[in-house]
Amino acid sequence: MRLLQVKNVNKSYSVSGKKLEVLKDVSFRIEEGEFIAIIGPSGSGKSTLLAISAGLDRPDDGEIVLDEVPLLEKSEDELAKLRGEKIGFIFQNFQLIKSLNALENVSLPLVLNSKLNSIQIKDRALAWLEKVSMRERASNFPGQLSGGEEQRIAIARSFIHNPKILFADEPTANLDKKNGERVMDLLAELNQKTSSTLIVVTHDRSVADLADRILEMSDGRIVREIFGKRTRSLKSSKVSSAGKKIASKSSSTKEKISRKKR
Repeated sequence: MRLLQVKNVNKSYSVSGKKLEVLKDVSFRIEEGEFIAIIGPSGSGKSTLLAISAGLDRPDDGEIVLDEVPLLEKSEDELAKLRGEKIGFIFQNFQLIKSLNALENVSLPLVLNSKLNSIQIKDRALAWLEKVSMRERASNFPGQLSGGEEQRIAIARSFIHNPKILFADEPTANLDKKNGERVMDLLAELNQKTSSTLIVVTHDRSVADLADRILEMSDGRIVREIFGKRTRSLKSSKVSSAGKKIASKSSSTKEKISRKKR
């Protein structure tokens, strides 16, 4: 099922009296449950495309439909409600509230946008902290956590309200290689386990290769679509399985012919 469609989107800004075109006639589709990576050099329009796709910014023209909702026809209040119900966000600088501990940060989306009582919210938040291996740090504040731990808290917060789609803007940019790999492995695992849809903007090709599809941007346009390692691995597995079946049938046929000759 198609979850997101972006069609003929253009976006420009006025800089020192001059028009700066950031997105130029961009179109793409994303199916439910897919993991998509958007790559490209700085200034190619990746983060702008992410923000527009999530309803955080508006294009000059074009069409954006998220879960059958035409975003450009909605008011800012309606978009805020939609984001609270269906969208999760993960940022490179984590965006945790410094005055709240880990448990309170993870709980926040439910406190703001759910009808659950405080006990139900706490139980769900603790369950998500467990999933990201951070339950023992529930009472710690962001200043007491490492960058990798902060990002895991942010991931738990983004998943707690069961969003249909998650947008991640450079989620490993402020992490060292080891923590970056852990965070992306966790995101890929949760994407599969929850059947959520994941869109990640990244400069890191090793991060992009975890995706089902890679959209490469340059100068405000999508210039190439590439299948990631996960999709290639799945296709390879299917081909291998089909090959084994063919080989098995061939072997069986040879045996039957041999018996007839006898």
